[in-house]
Amino acid sequence: MISRVTDHCFWFGRYLERTESTARLLQVTSTLALDSDLTQLECWQPVIITAGEEERFSQLRGAQAMGDGEAVQEYLAFNDDVPVCLRRSIAAARENARSVREVVSLEAWESINELHLWIQGPAARSAYDEHRYGFYRHIRKETQLCMGLLRGCMLHDASLDFIWLGLMLERIGQTARILDVHHHALTAADVSERTRSIVEVAVWLSLLRACYGFEAFMKSHRGAVTGEAVASFLIFEARFPRAVRHCLRRARERLEEIRPARDGRPALKALGRLRSLEERLDAVAASRLDPKEVHELLTLIVDETQAACEEVRVDLLAVPAAGETPNLNGAEVGTE
Repeated sequence: MISRVTDHCFWFGRYLERTESTARLLQVTSTLALDSDLTQLECWQPVIITAGEEERFSQLRGAQAMGDGEAVQEYLAFNDDVPVCLRRSIAAARENARSVREVVSLEAWESINELHLWIQGPAARSAYDEHRYGFYRHIRKETQLCMGLLRGCMLHDASLDFIWLGLMLERIGQTARILDVHHHALTAADVSERTRSIVEVAVWLSLLRACYGFEAFMKSHRGAVTGEAVASFLIFEARFPRAVRHCLRRARERLEEIRPARDGRPALKALGRLRSLEERLDAVAASRLDPKEVHELLTLIVDETQAACEEVRVDLLAVPAAGETPNLNGAEVGTE
């Protein structure tokens, strides 16, 4: 495949997953902010941190605004100056799909194009103002529909491999960051000992819902809902499609399926990195997860996934020629 095509396919998958993950996180946090004993800052600051927008948001709105749920939601939904906002992410997914229209199925293209037109128009703003839950739900449903149409209507060839590789790598990072930030927020929460256990359960259940893991966790886990149990589930449960271990395996399988591009070795460094990370998780899963090691393990997962993405870019995707400026930090097409 031409590297430009693989680049657009890879980033289509990443932006699609990023859109769905952001909408889900905003929706779940809105509910948590109403029902828990956490302060508004303790609820909404983790959302900004998870999105990687803490510094920019503080500069534009001030650190105090992180406790303003309306300001955070507006910022991550419609602020076109923010690369990870919903409107920009949807536009980026749509533009990457348009650039490879010859390989994306008609049904998947219509789905992402309709979502793009909707969020650019007055209907989206009206839904956001009048029925916030429905606004986020619509975005989640449409992105999930597009993912299903990709799997159900496209040839299962290299194009889909690159789309799903990008989607899985993005999902690994999203799950790890959400878990890490919420874990930190809970340990730093300023609540009394009497209410801490109640707050803990509320936060962990909220986190499970943010990752679609509530029902799966309850069906597979016996006992109290604890941070250790939730972390183990979202990291190690290979049967759950949003757990890190599951996504790692799927990403590694996609890399193994991709036809060799250079010297018969498709993204050899990235493949080796993902295999090593899988082995590390297998080793940790074999023993009891130490709560004190959760942050270190999640940091490793995020760092290794980012490194693997960069190695995929160098080995398999479009690399800018000398003198060409790459698209960085939220570009609508191709790489970030």
